[in-house]
Amino acid sequence: MTNKSTARSDAEGPRLQVTFLKSAPTLDDCPPADQPEVAFAGRSNAGKSSVLNRLTGSRQTAKVSKTPGRTQVLNLFDVRDGGRLVDLPGYGYAKASKSAQAAWQRNVNEYLSERDSLVGVVLVMDIRHPLSDYDLELDAWAHQSELPLLILLNKADKLKQGQRQKTLLAVRKALQDRPLTDVQLFSAASGLGSAHLVAQITNLLQQPFDAEPESESR
Repeated sequence: MTNKSTARSDAEGPRLQVTFLKSAPTLDDCPPADQPEVAFAGRSNAGKSSVLNRLTGSRQTAKVSKTPGRTQVLNLFDVRDGGRLVDLPGYGYAKASKSAQAAWQRNVNEYLSERDSLVGVVLVMDIRHPLSDYDLELDAWAHQSELPLLILLNKADKLKQGQRQKTLLAVRKALQDRPLTDVQLFSAASGLGSAHLVAQITNLLQQPFDAEPESESR
């Protein structure tokens, strides 16, 4: 699908219709890995929850707080057309205790490394502060794992057109050797890039998927 050229057309575009499934503190608490899953990751102030709400057309999908780091568990959503979305805890929340940050990160790492049903990751970055150390670590992991990574330069509405294009080209150049990494402009506020991302996620969730036997799933 061709990316929409205006915020208006994206805002009126397709949505992912989802139903909340459960919150899982750890991988062991997740449902069986019998459905393809696309996970959402990003720094705690990058606007990950707002991105999810934009994609689903509902402000109730993910709770948006003025306090970063609200998401502290893995939140799973069933997609009506098949598959699941997984909202991962944000990283880099400075006001959380070091032990809490370590626990969140351990759970995220375990999910990313061991979840057999994971078919792609959406990495949300603030376009004004892209490519943090953890962003680069996640990109390297996805590349080594041969897993599709969709990078969103969110809050693109905060920059003028020239600056947002300059940042887009710079990030794409930095990651040009990643064949399964896609970098795109996004704005949860205006809807820029939303229709294109919905199509990408839908495509990932509809790829052939061989579920692990239930006795072997976590």
